[in-house]
Amino acid sequence: MSPDVLHRLAAVLPAGRLMSAPAQLAAYESDGLTAFRARPLAVAVPETQEEVIALVKFCSAAKLPFVARGSGTSLSGGSMPIKDGIVIALNRLNRIVRLDPAQRVAVVEPGVINTAISVAAAPHGLHFAPDPSSQTICTIGGNVAFNSGGAHCLKYGMTSNHVLGLKAVLATGEVVEFGSASREQVGPDWTGLFVGNEGLFGIALEITVQLLPRAETFHTVLAGYRTLELAGDAVSAVVASGLLPGALEIMDALALEAAVAAVHADYPAGCEAVLIVELEGPREVVAADRVRLDGILAKSGAVEVRVARDAAERGAIWKGRKSAFSAVGRLSPDFIVQDGVVPRRRLGEALRKIGEWSREAGLRCANVFHAGDGNLHPLILYDGSAPDGLERAEALAGRILKMCVEMGGSITGEHGVGMEKRAFMPDMFSAEELACLKRVRAAFDPLGIANPGKMFPAAEAPALTQHGLHPLEKAGVISRE
Repeated sequence: MSPDVLHRLAAVLPAGRLMSAPAQLAAYESDGLTAFRARPLAVAVPETQEEVIALVKFCSAAKLPFVARGSGTSLSGGSMPIKDGIVIALNRLNRIVRLDPAQRVAVVEPGVINTAISVAAAPHGLHFAPDPSSQTICTIGGNVAFNSGGAHCLKYGMTSNHVLGLKAVLATGEVVEFGSASREQVGPDWTGLFVGNEGLFGIALEITVQLLPRAETFHTVLAGYRTLELAGDAVSAVVASGLLPGALEIMDALALEAAVAAVHADYPAGCEAVLIVELEGPREVVAADRVRLDGILAKSGAVEVRVARDAAERGAIWKGRKSAFSAVGRLSPDFIVQDGVVPRRRLGEALRKIGEWSREAGLRCANVFHAGDGNLHPLILYDGSAPDGLERAEALAGRILKMCVEMGGSITGEHGVGMEKRAFMPDMFSAEELACLKRVRAAFDPLGIANPGKMFPAAEAPALTQHGLHPLEKAGVISRE
C-alpha cells in the first residue's frame, strides 16, 4: 500500500474523523466473534451519505479494501476488518429520514438502531418486526447486511421480508436505488438480492422498511420441561395444530442458569428446558388460539406452565431470553455462539447429538434457539487460556454445522457466513454454485475490495487469531489447500 494513502484519505473527511492511532484501532479489531481479529490501517467516521460515497470512490480508485461496520454485533466475523484496508464506521448516519404512518413505511440511514424504528413508530401504533437479540444496540445496516431474524421471525419473517427498497453505494462508487416504498413491484428483485450480501456488494445508505400494526394483545406463556426432547415435542405439537405463534423459543438448563445469574430471570426450578410461546393479534383471535394452546400444553408433559399476567411479566420473560447470549459470559471466560438450521422434525435428534458431542469434547454447551423454524444457537463454553481451548470449541462448532447440512438444513440461519463459516460453504454448495455466487459478487464489486475474505472459502488464507494459526486448521476441520 502506498505510504501516502492515509494522508490522501484524510483529505476526504473533515479533520479528526480518520482514526489511525493504535489505541483508536483496538476497538475495531474484531466484532462479536472475538476469536478472529485484525488491525485495520484506519477507521473512517463519516457523518453524511455524501462522505460515505466519497470514501468508497476513493477506495475504488486506490484499490483499497474496506469493511462497513455498524455496532459490531456480528457473531460470524462478518465485520472483522482487513489488515491492509479501512473500516467505514456508519454509526453517525443515524437519521430516520422519513416516517409515513399512513403508508406504513420508514426511510432510515444504516446507523439507526433497530429498536429506534419501533420507538419512533409507536405513537402511530406501528412497529418494525425483526427483533434480533441485540436489537437495542445493533444497527439496521447490519440487519440488512446479514438478513437478521429474531425471536418473532417464525410469524413475521426475516429482515428481507421487511425491506421494500434501498439506496446504496456499490463498491465501484456507483450510487443505485433498488425497490421503492410500494409493496407491489415488478422486475428483478434487486432489493432482495442486496439484503444478506454481508457487505460484499457495497454499503446501504438509506433503507425503506415496512412498518406493521402493533398487535392488539399478547398472550405469553412459559412452560418448563424435564427434558429438551419434551420441549421439542411440544413445539411440534403446537405447529402441527395449525397455530402460528408470534414466537416459539427454547432455552436449556445451562442457558437458564446464565439468564438467572445475569438478569435474575425467574424460571421454573429443576427444568432441563423451558419453552416460550407467544400469541399475538386481535383480542378475539388470541382468545380463541389461547384455548387451543392451553390444551396442547396440558398434554405436553410440562411440569409448570406460567402465563404472563401483564406487560411487566411479559417483559421479564423476554429479558431473560434476549440476554442469554451475553449472560453466558458469567459462566465461562470464553464462548462461541454458533448458528445453524435443521428441519424442525429433527430438532430432538440434533439436540441429542450436540449433547453427546459436547460431552465427548469435555465442553459445556448451552442451547438457545428459535424452535419454530429450527434455527439452533448452541453456545459452546471454553477457556481461551487453555492451550487447545479454542481449537476444541471450534472443532465442536464445525461438527455441529456439518450435521445441520447433512440433516438437510443450513450452516446459518441469521448470523451469516462471515469469516467463521466460509470453510463450510462447499458442504452446502457445489463448485458450480459457488462460482455462480462469485460472479454475482463480481458484478457489484469487480475489484473485490468490499469486505474481502468473507463468505467464500480459500479466497485468502484463514484469518489469524490470538493463538496464531486458525483454530479450525489446528482441529483438522479445514486446510489451506
